Amino acid sequence: MQHIRSENTKIEILLRKALWRKGYRYRKNYRKLPGKPDIALTKYKIAIFCDGEFFHGKDWEVLRPRLEKSNNSEFWIGKISRNRERDDAVNKKLLFMGWTVIRFWGNDIKKNLDECVRVIEETISDLMAEDIFALF
Repeated sequence: MQHIRSENTKIEILLRKALWRKGYRYRKNYRKLPGKPDIALTKYKIAIFCDGEFFHGKDWEVLRPRLEKSNNSEFWIGKISRNRERDDAVNKKLLFMGWTVIRFWGNDIKKNLDECVRVIEETISDLMAEDIFALF
């Protein structure tokens, strides 16, 4: 467990480099926000999280029964359940503060980096359109 990184993971770096090449500037591991988002586009109030499939419980309905049969199942089920609950709480706090939250799974970033960047760009476009309509 001590070798598992919480900052500057490969998936974060991939996404950050892609955003930087597109001209987007960001804060990494922004401590001023709940959950310390991996990438925070402060100009647009977008918080981006790059979640690992195992530790954040992707396909939890499938993963949980597999974990129940494994060694140390109580620990892992408890840990991943708490992570999922914390993710939900962080999302709610950020939304309440007026931030848009985007969460990507690690494999989606690795395999579909362009699609992830496109999601972020579409979110920025939507937010900009809302700002323009708010003026009228």
